[in-house]
Amino acid sequence: MFYGRRMQLILIALSTLCASVPMLAFLLLIWWLDRYDREPIWLVLLTFAWGAFGATGLSLILNSAFASGLAMALGPEMADMITAPLVAPLVEEPMKALILFVIMFSRHYDSANDGFVYGAAAGLGFGMTENFLYFYQVSGDTGTWMQTVFIRTFFSALMHAGATSAVGAALGYARFSGTLAKVLALPAAFFVACGMHFAWNGLLTLGGVAGSGWPVLLNFLLFPLEFLALFLVFQFALWHERKVIRRELADEVEQGLIPLAHARNIASWLKRGRRDWVPVGVPHHQYVRAATTLALRKHQCRNSTGSAHDFFREDVLRLRRELQALLALADRSR
Repeated sequence: MFYGRRMQLILIALSTLCASVPMLAFLLLIWWLDRYDREPIWLVLLTFAWGAFGATGLSLILNSAFASGLAMALGPEMADMITAPLVAPLVEEPMKALILFVIMFSRHYDSANDGFVYGAAAGLGFGMTENFLYFYQVSGDTGTWMQTVFIRTFFSALMHAGATSAVGAALGYARFSGTLAKVLALPAAFFVACGMHFAWNGLLTLGGVAGSGWPVLLNFLLFPLEFLALFLVFQFALWHERKVIRRELADEVEQGLIPLAHARNIASWLKRGRRDWVPVGVPHHQYVRAATTLALRKHQCRNSTGSAHDFFREDVLRLRRELQALLALADRSR
């Protein structure tokens, strides 16, 4: 009896670690992959916290309410079959994305890859809490617990991250795009997010109902392809951001603000981190950050209207002054 209770307590402690540590590691990796304009870590963690506590709490309430209603209308068995593949995606995807609609107009949310990072953060937070609840439920059986930890860490939680990252990317893309993109991007992204969620839950449910392993096997084969597709879109967004930086800084080179070599190095992920090309006396990180932000602000100024346009235009002027002041430090150090 004592040994069994002690083992259960150990599994509960391990459940807490296994639910949190991998999700935080994935979060750090995704943040690091945003090569040119990394988001403030405090805002990324805030988005993660929303997914972990706000989105999961609201989803739990709504899922339970819909499941109860379906059980009364269709019976418990039919309700169980419908809730996971149909109700859960339609409830959980909007709940995870709510934070994105709050922060999307901040000055830190200004591209598709920013949206990828924030969306993934919300999804990983959701996955962390959901994983802990599942791990805790099976903490009395070591074998089942280990299987659950593996599947939910490397599949279910990443499904949540990938689905919400698609919505986040769409919001970032649409913000500085034309009217058609603004109208179509978000519905298309929610279709992708709910489709990923439906496919994952639906195939697992089908496998359980049919008593067959082929739907589960298909799930494990299909999901990596979906995740790879999202990763390639993320890489395309990073390539586009690099292209914007090169184009906008080329204009600053022509105006004599920065040297041509600096513009090329700042647009290169491999070279921008090196310090040998920055003049002595110029703070490397501040200089690269200011030049990168200037390039992005010019692009945003060109694709915005109203008060947002005025803000970006003023920020462009401010950043030009900042770069001039930073480069002047090199002259003083001679």
